[in-house]
Amino acid sequence: MRALTVATIFVLSVFGAQLVRIQGLDASAVAAEAESKRVTAQIIPAMRGQVVSADGTVLASSVVREVVVANQQAVCTFRTKKSTCAPETSDAAVQAAAEKLSPLLGTPVSELVTQLSGTSKYRILSKDVTPLTWNRIDALGIPGIARDRRETRSERTYPQGTTTAALVGYVTDDGTPGGGVELMADKQLQGTPGKQTFEVGQDGTPIPAGLSSTTPAVNGRDVHLTINSSLQWYAQNALAQRIKETKASAGTVVIMDVRSGNLLSVASYPTFDPDTDVGKKGAHLDNKAFSDAFEPGSTAKIMTMAAALEEKTVTPETPVVIPNRLPRFDMRFKDSHEHPTQYRTVAGTLAESSNIGTILVSETLKPSTLESYFRKFGLGSRSGVGYPGESAGLLPKSDTWSGTKRATVAFGQGISVTAIQAASVFQTIANGGVRVTPRLVDSLTAADGSQKTLPASKGTRVVSEDTASKVGQMLEGVVSPDGTAEEAQIPGYRIAGKTGTAEYYDASVGKYRGKTASFIGYAPADDPQIVVAVIVQKPTYPFFGGYVAGPVFKDVMTYALQELKIPPTGKKSQHLQLEVDPAEALADPDVLRDGKKQPKR
Repeated sequence: MRALTVATIFVLSVFGAQLVRIQGLDASAVAAEAESKRVTAQIIPAMRGQVVSADGTVLASSVVREVVVANQQAVCTFRTKKSTCAPETSDAAVQAAAEKLSPLLGTPVSELVTQLSGTSKYRILSKDVTPLTWNRIDALGIPGIARDRRETRSERTYPQGTTTAALVGYVTDDGTPGGGVELMADKQLQGTPGKQTFEVGQDGTPIPAGLSSTTPAVNGRDVHLTINSSLQWYAQNALAQRIKETKASAGTVVIMDVRSGNLLSVASYPTFDPDTDVGKKGAHLDNKAFSDAFEPGSTAKIMTMAAALEEKTVTPETPVVIPNRLPRFDMRFKDSHEHPTQYRTVAGTLAESSNIGTILVSETLKPSTLESYFRKFGLGSRSGVGYPGESAGLLPKSDTWSGTKRATVAFGQGISVTAIQAASVFQTIANGGVRVTPRLVDSLTAADGSQKTLPASKGTRVVSEDTASKVGQMLEGVVSPDGTAEEAQIPGYRIAGKTGTAEYYDASVGKYRGKTASFIGYAPADDPQIVVAVIVQKPTYPFFGGYVAGPVFKDVMTYALQELKIPPTGKKSQHLQLEVDPAEALADPDVLRDGKKQPKR
């Protein structure tokens, strides 16, 4: 008895000592440890902001997706009035639950029966359930069917599909932006996740009166683009149709507001389906208006003409003697077609798109002067939009130009541009000689509804208003019956524009293969509002810019003028003299002709 008493006192003493340590000395530490085992945390995902067009059309948005799970040890009690699984009722209970869930989860009954049978307390049934569908599932009252709040996620959707995919870009399954506006504006679009903590019992069920705290998520900001969704849709479809008709490989259509530089449409073809094509081999996920650089050909001639007019080395009426061939160093340059010696003005040289005449005009300028104007027009540098993957094109320094390079640069070969850069050149002329940086993002809207409008693009004067006006009149001659693009005329409107046909350098084979056909212009010519640039790569013969790209320009420009409610001005064109009498041309001291020594400038 004494031994038993001593042992009992010893055991009680140990328990007492432990009780004093736990409740007295280490109370705070033990309580904190116990609480840490009870408290669990759940990340509250932030919704990514929407991408919205200027007219309010949603181009990209996020939707919540719930993860539905099953406790197999509870599903088997469905409609049995039992608290545990029973062999005689479990199969029927599981079958009944599967039949109820099948149409809501989109899973065959037989497959669901397998997923609901067993002893697992956690079996994922679906990761792609909308909140509305979950509410309908929850209303069924099936024991053991729940949503895993820890796995709630958001999924990106693109309501406009292929129409805007090449511009907006995409987001991968893990939430990483893969290009386009999604990547360009990622910092604005992504929000800040929140956090919720709460106490749970041993079975994982939240304790109703337990400690809890919530830090709410802050959703990302909506990004409002300058894009007009109607123009984007129309341009994308018109482009796709023409590419198929001419069996071309690719193309772009850019529509730009002359005054603000706002991009109203940036269509690119081929495009992709953001829901099915991401990750597929050979998918075209870029926007070629920003990423593809090509030789502009004759559309670049307006920069040469503008530079010469601005430097006052020529006027639109200056006579130009254009032979059938023009020898320069080891090459003999020619125009797009054979012809006898022609006697034209500088305006007629542009209207007829003569390479030889343009070379003669360029030789009134120093190469460094011509290069400086090309750079002022935006060549050789990115546009300033900030679009991911944008090319700067190629404009070599003039001190590296060979004798033949000096000639080819003047008429748009040996250099490369993007469709955005090419459109910006015409925007500069249409805007009275002031280049405005292209603009794609207009404003941001925060989760609380506050809106921030981004600053307007800055303008930089490239040539005088007088020079721009003269070039504009010359461009109207291009779409006249005496020019190269009469088919681009739009009844009731004055149109200024230029065709372009250039050799296409195919990087995949490392050589020139095929042509680049283009037409770029603006309207109304006497009160410019919008620029439309159409670029088509590698069309089949006939591959000339007026034939291939001109009809798309006319179609898209006509629709844009109606959509934007831009009326005709009602003013008549001022026709410039395009041809001159041979005797008068040769007698003119300012005539441009081969062999005549040009004054040093």
